[in-house]
Amino acid sequence: QEGMPQTLSSTSMFTPCGFSPHLHSSKEGEQGGLIFQDGNLTSASLDALIQHLIPTTDYYPEKAYIFTFLLSSRLFIEPHELLSRVCHKCIEQQRLDDPVLDKARIRKFGPKILQLLTEWTETFPYDFQEERMIGHLKDMIHRIAPCDEAYWKKMNQLLQALNQKLATLSHGQEGIVKISTAVSDKLVAFKTKPPSIQREILSVCSDPYTLAQQLTHVELERLSHIGPEEFVQAFVHKDPLDGTKTCFSEQKKTSNLEAYVKWFNRLCYLVATEICMPAKKKQRAQVIEFFIDVARECFNIGNFNSLMAIISGMNMSPVSRLKKTWSKVKTAKFFILEHQMDPTGNFYNYRTALRGAAHRSLTAHSNREKIVIPFFSLLIKDIYFLNEGCANRLPNGHVNFEKFLELAKQVGEFITWKQVECPFEQDPNIIHYLHTAPIFTEDGLYLASYESESPENQTEKDRWKSLRSTILGKT
Repeated sequence: QEGMPQTLSSTSMFTPCGFSPHLHSSKEGEQGGLIFQDGNLTSASLDALIQHLIPTTDYYPEKAYIFTFLLSSRLFIEPHELLSRVCHKCIEQQRLDDPVLDKARIRKFGPKILQLLTEWTETFPYDFQEERMIGHLKDMIHRIAPCDEAYWKKMNQLLQALNQKLATLSHGQEGIVKISTAVSDKLVAFKTKPPSIQREILSVCSDPYTLAQQLTHVELERLSHIGPEEFVQAFVHKDPLDGTKTCFSEQKKTSNLEAYVKWFNRLCYLVATEICMPAKKKQRAQVIEFFIDVARECFNIGNFNSLMAIISGMNMSPVSRLKKTWSKVKTAKFFILEHQMDPTGNFYNYRTALRGAAHRSLTAHSNREKIVIPFFSLLIKDIYFLNEGCANRLPNGHVNFEKFLELAKQVGEFITWKQVECPFEQDPNIIHYLHTAPIFTEDGLYLASYESESPENQTEKDRWKSLRSTILGKT
């Protein structure tokens, strides 16, 4: 994995950093079906991994293990089934079915199982949108509560926190303005008579610093809704040992991840639209320079996703063909930014900048220095290749845990980043514009571009003609 952002903090809850020496000897070997190498768990049967998750009176799994296993187990078993098996094993092992409970023993076990359930609900709240999951939670508490009244209170706190989190998340999802794609093409006619509704970005926000900060608001807001499990669920295949059904494939729960990719595409097209719209060359050049400054400020903030969207928008052919417009632009700053985002060497420059931002984030004193918003589609691609590049199971049917430690490292780093509070004041007016301003489709962009600077060759002339007739109804 050359050039991957390294996780720098070994204390972070999400960084799988080996398993503590007091639990296991560090020589290679097997304990209870778990295979270790140099103190790190490398593979095991699914049963052994589930057993390793289950607390007892004197054992509690490491945070890193809990995160890694809960994240990756969904490739083999649905969360409700996993929780069912965990509860079932606890009932068996702690003899919670006995007519007379061993109270002293259960008081040692109780806080541990509550802790595990709390961690699960906090890190993967979307798992608990399912009734069955809540059912298992409640069943567990009912069994241990007779031994200690405090368990009821704990349970209520857990459920309240969970409900609040799910409410915030679903409210946030509705709050993100539904983006309409249909607004676009018809507006191209504005060249002939500009409708009064058409505002342009500079009339809404003429300060590049402010716009970069508002874009950062939008990015962090959207990031906060993505559950870590969505990265894994995006790539769920049939599990070879379970020939009967594919896990999850019926309802791939990746809607927040998809919405975020759509936002990136919208921002690209919004930038291109804003540049192609003005009738005068001088104004178009001014818009380009404005966006170069916005992009540069995004880079300084650590908002690489908006930065990449802006550069992609400027590199779309309807924009890049505007030679006369570009001749009026001071392009030096643009080339520097383009160089930062150059895909050569598997985005070597960007990855270096990202590592710098990640490092700054770890030593940050203010929220402003903590911001790391990765170029998202590349993050997904990295995780995709990690997933495709090595098998989930080894030939002996064991779960390939080494792979999932690497997966947890990448997703865990992302979780740390998405939890940053946005330090900038929000400007609802600008944010509304970013979500609702009409954007052209690709055809619309080409037409606007040809109307601004006439076609240069026969191919462009033919395309212009056909676009004029299909979009404007003119011959």
